[in-house]
Amino acid sequence: MDISFDLTIAWALLLAFAVYVYVALDGFDLGIGILYPFFPEKRDRDLLMNSVAPVWDGNETWLVLGGGGLFAAFPLAYAIIMPAVYPLIIAMLLALIFRGVAFEFRFRAEHRWAQKLWDGAFIGGSVLAAFVQGVILGALLQGIEVDGRAYGGGWWDWLTPFTQVCGLAVVCGYALLGACWLNIKVEGAIQARVRRLARIAALLTVGFIVAVSLWTPFLDPAYFERWLGWPDILKVAAVPIVVAVLILALGRALLREGRDWLPLGLALALFLLCFIGLGVSMWPYVIPPSVTIWDAASPFKSQLFMFVGAVVLVPIILAYTGYAYWVFRGKLDPEQGYH
Repeated sequence: MDISFDLTIAWALLLAFAVYVYVALDGFDLGIGILYPFFPEKRDRDLLMNSVAPVWDGNETWLVLGGGGLFAAFPLAYAIIMPAVYPLIIAMLLALIFRGVAFEFRFRAEHRWAQKLWDGAFIGGSVLAAFVQGVILGALLQGIEVDGRAYGGGWWDWLTPFTQVCGLAVVCGYALLGACWLNIKVEGAIQARVRRLARIAALLTVGFIVAVSLWTPFLDPAYFERWLGWPDILKVAAVPIVVAVLILALGRALLREGRDWLPLGLALALFLLCFIGLGVSMWPYVIPPSVTIWDAASPFKSQLFMFVGAVVLVPIILAYTGYAYWVFRGKLDPEQGYH
């Protein structure tokens, strides 16, 4: 096994790590926007906002790292994927922009109608961004038509029933993460309401996980062989078994009070197992079913140069992210505002 082979795999794992960390961190603050309509009172909404105010903008660092890393390390994949999902990327970026602007402006709105406007932008941006991310995932999983070294499909190829189900799955999953995060940050009556919402979101998320998991093997014969063929089924059987165990543990944690951090930890572990399942389905393709990570990789020297920088920067990003969460740990005081 030569070093270039190892480096290509290392880059694939690094980008997978960046995407997962983005989902874990930005997922819960998008989830708070998704849950926003269930808390109509201004005092409660301010509290929800304050729970992520110190950290929300840093969470999107990982989205930039994932997109930039894909462009730098796998330029062919970037050149094919982007035209396939241009409408979705534009919609996601606009949603994130409006959501970010609303996050700041709602606290400064002096009129009630203006505050409602920005609340609506926050809700809409959060829901749309989450839904679009799920649709992009579904479009990638169902396969992208490739013509030579370019995208060979149409403008609307991403619009299928499977991608829409994936979009709804991500919305429900982010709502679950948001509720589990709030369970850590709030207390009293609002915490009881959050836990009820978390149970509903968990049921919906599990339902969508089952639906997507049953649907995926029938998208492509390679998927079917990998998940249901013999003897490959023995190699991957641990994934659904562990997922089932985590689902049961999450259900128990949401039904019992105390250890407020546990539901979020279990939800993130569940997302990680689903992420591993996605990797099992797609490996070694970056664009199923035709472009592998080695086909799409940039030259070895380019990968090496960028990887050295990533090895330095990623620990720094992890360190300041961890420090920010440590500084703002603990329950929120409802009387303190966002500054």
